Amino acid sequence: MSILLSRRRFLQTTLGGITLVAGGLPLRLARAASAGDKRLVVVILRGAIDGLAAVVPYGDPSYADARGVMRLPLDDSAMVRLDAYFAMHTALAPLAQMYAEKELLVLHACATPYRDRSHFDAQNLLENGGVKPHAISTGWLNRATLVLQDAHEPIAIGPTVPLLLRGQAKVNSWAPSILPSVDSDFLTRVAQMYESDPLLHEAISGTDITQPDSMEGGLRGPRAFPGLMQKTALFLGGESGARIATVELGGWDSHANQGLETGRLANNMAQLAEGLAAFKQAMGTAWNETAVLVITEFGRTVQGNGSGGTDHGTASVAFLLGGSVQGGRVLGDWPGLAQLYQGRDLMPANDLRSLLKGTLEQHMGIDEAMLSSDIFPQSASVRGLPGLFARS
Repeated sequence: MSILLSRRRFLQTTLGGITLVAGGLPLRLARAASAGDKRLVVVILRGAIDGLAAVVPYGDPSYADARGVMRLPLDDSAMVRLDAYFAMHTALAPLAQMYAEKELLVLHACATPYRDRSHFDAQNLLENGGVKPHAISTGWLNRATLVLQDAHEPIAIGPTVPLLLRGQAKVNSWAPSILPSVDSDFLTRVAQMYESDPLLHEAISGTDITQPDSMEGGLRGPRAFPGLMQKTALFLGGESGARIATVELGGWDSHANQGLETGRLANNMAQLAEGLAAFKQAMGTAWNETAVLVITEFGRTVQGNGSGGTDHGTASVAFLLGGSVQGGRVLGDWPGLAQLYQGRDLMPANDLRSLLKGTLEQHMGIDEAMLSSDIFPQSASVRGLPGLFARS
């Protein structure tokens, strides 16, 4: 096989009715929750997706003037209408279909507490779940895993474990092999060479040289995301599989040549939508027990720049999808485009943590008090969004 499976074992801690310290935060595990057979996948869009291009507020009377050269044509060639106010970019058509099937929710004009424009700091805060970058050394999803006390270890899909999953809870990781597949003819010759060696011949003969992993070639490079999401579904399948996973998709920092109906951003959005649709299909009936959060560190400027792109902004968009999601809605307050944050960004009207807390509470069974004190510290004023799941 050409797959390289790496398992990074983090600090293992004895659980059950005790208090642990994770990145300076005490976790009161006597109030542990149980998610049962629920699955949760968090997809991080690194680089900051242009939320106004992904989910277009075409009904906002200020849209055309505010976006200027970055505005999309207000017709069906550029967007799929969700309702009388919002539409999705045509590159996200598979997600628009999930929206129509009421399996996808949109939270627009959302942001973390971060208000500056550093990718490094914004991603750190997005993942540590606090109110300041670098103030907590563990990720909110790892702390949630400690609370759940689930025997199924979370898995990070990618070359490294993101901060989101780092902490005291034990996690696994998987990444596609960076080595080329071994030629089957070469393996046959080696097997013949060591035919008289009982130890080596048995080991080489047991190597599968006729059934290479057909997906492996599609798990590397700029079009890897759909294959990675299919692989994620394999890890989350079955009774012994993982129940929590993280996947990362980069390339959203579109300072130049962003494009409109087509181009760099549209290509990335198409890959995102294709990957999420492939994941849904691969999950089969387990899709009904699965929630997928798609989040990014901040948004992009409303107006374009001189290089045909957009610069670092503030509010953006997030998605929640799954078989039991009560979808077909754009959630939260819409601030409008007549007045911009600092005169340049979409106003942050909704706290991203409200979507994260609502998902962990309703889907994974973590109580609100634990969410506000341990998972997302100093967030008691941020209530989880209600009614996210049809069977909550």
